[in-house]
Amino acid sequence: MSLKKLSQLSLLLASLVVSEQALAWGAMGHRVTGDIAEHLLSADAKKQVEAILGVESLAEAATYPDDMRSSPDEFWQKTANPWHYVTLKHPHDYHSDDAPQQGDAMTALAKFSATLKNPKASKADKQLALRFIVHIIGDLHQPLHVSDAARNDKGGNTIKLKYFGHDSNLHKVWDSEMLNGTDLSFSELSGWLRKYITADELKAWSSLEPKDWIRESSELREKSYPTGDEVSWDYSFQQMPVVKKRLQMGGVRIANYLNALFAK
Repeated sequence: MSLKKLSQLSLLLASLVVSEQALAWGAMGHRVTGDIAEHLLSADAKKQVEAILGVESLAEAATYPDDMRSSPDEFWQKTANPWHYVTLKHPHDYHSDDAPQQGDAMTALAKFSATLKNPKASKADKQLALRFIVHIIGDLHQPLHVSDAARNDKGGNTIKLKYFGHDSNLHKVWDSEMLNGTDLSFSELSGWLRKYITADELKAWSSLEPKDWIRESSELREKSYPTGDEVSWDYSFQQMPVVKKRLQMGGVRIANYLNALFAK
């Protein structure tokens, strides 16, 4: 194998490792939030989404920024990598000085929202923007994607533990392992969660302010740390209601955010 091909292979393998460590909700969780959102879009928003994405559903769009993280392209390996999370320097609240020079989920959400509202933006740019918006809002509802700078644990990635006897870490448990343990498809879980969202909850979750979502996730993150380094049934029983509610809230907020962006 040539040195160039070996280098490309090493970069690809490294990107796969990074992607596994940093995905929010995993594919299933993102598809659930996207699917819930699609059922709550206004007529105007649905029309605009279809004009941008065509037949691609929000469930499909939601995973695109994670799917592309294995690409060796510099944009996906460096530029876009920090846009999946925020790191707080202050307890629970996001401040402008929290964003690093390369940006974070908050700065990326603002950037892509501006793109969608820009009549001169190309269709390709709007497609990327819409996919990222759906993804980022889902990310911000995963408590471990709102990190605490003082803990310096990379959103729980450095918290090694045994999950039902196998090696894992806290971030991975929240990203995918608890959800995958339900043995449901994303459409089954989405349908079940969606039908239990009440009118009062739709009203209570109507905030369009990402700082509110971040504060909620930060407070929940502090309750996510287990007391030991082995977790199984007790931990899942305690935390799964939180996971399900954050998926519901993420889906509702994606819809609300897009409804506001595309409102005439």
